[in-house]
Amino acid sequence: MGIIFGKKKPISRVTAQDKAVLQLKQQRDKLKQYQKRIALTLATDRELAKKLLAKGQKDRALLLLKKKRYQEQLLLKTDNQLENLETLSHDIEFAQIELQVVEGLKQGNDALKQVNAAINIEDIERILDETREAKEKQDEISDLLSGGLTQEDEEAVEDELAEIIKEQMPNVPSTEVDVEEAEKSPHKTKEKTKQIPKEPVALEA
Repeated sequence: MGIIFGKKKPISRVTAQDKAVLQLKQQRDKLKQYQKRIALTLATDRELAKKLLAKGQKDRALLLLKKKRYQEQLLLKTDNQLENLETLSHDIEFAQIELQVVEGLKQGNDALKQVNAAINIEDIERILDETREAKEKQDEISDLLSGGLTQEDEEAVEDELAEIIKEQMPNVPSTEVDVEEAEKSPHKTKEKTKQIPKEPVALEA
C-alpha cells in the first residue's frame, strides 16, 4: 500500500475574539429580525382588535390587546439585549486593537533594549576622549608652528608652496616656431612686406 501524504492544514488567523465578535453579530441580526416580526404582529393585532370591538366581541379584543402588550414588553427587552450585544461587540473589538498596540509597544521596547545593549558607554567615552586628545594635540602643534617661524620662514614656506603648485600645473607648449620648419611647410604663407613710399625731396631754389 502506498503512503498517502496528507496536506498540512493552513494555520487559521481567526482568533477566539474574532469568533466571539462574529457570534455576537449573528445574535444581533437574529434579534433584529425578531423585532421586525413583532412590530408587524403589533400593527396587525391592533387592527384586529378594532374589528372585534366593532363586532361586539369585547373579550376577544381585550385578550388580543393583552397579547399585544406582552409582545411590546418583549420588544423593549430585545432593544436592551441589542444594546448590550452592540456594546460587548465593540468592547471586544477595541480590546483587540489595544492588544495589538501593546504587542507593538512590546516589540519596540525589545528592539530598543537590543540597541542599547549593543552600545557600550565606556567605548563611547573612550572614543570621545581620544578625539578630544587628538584635537588638542593638533591645536598645540599648529600653535607651535605659527609662533616659532620668523617672517623670513613664512615667506620661504609661501615660495615653496607656490613652487609645488607650479610643478603640478600642466606644461604649456612654446609659441616659438622654428624658422626652418616654417619655410619647409607648404601651408605656411609668407607675409608680404609693406613698402613705405618715399617722400619727395624738395629742390633748392
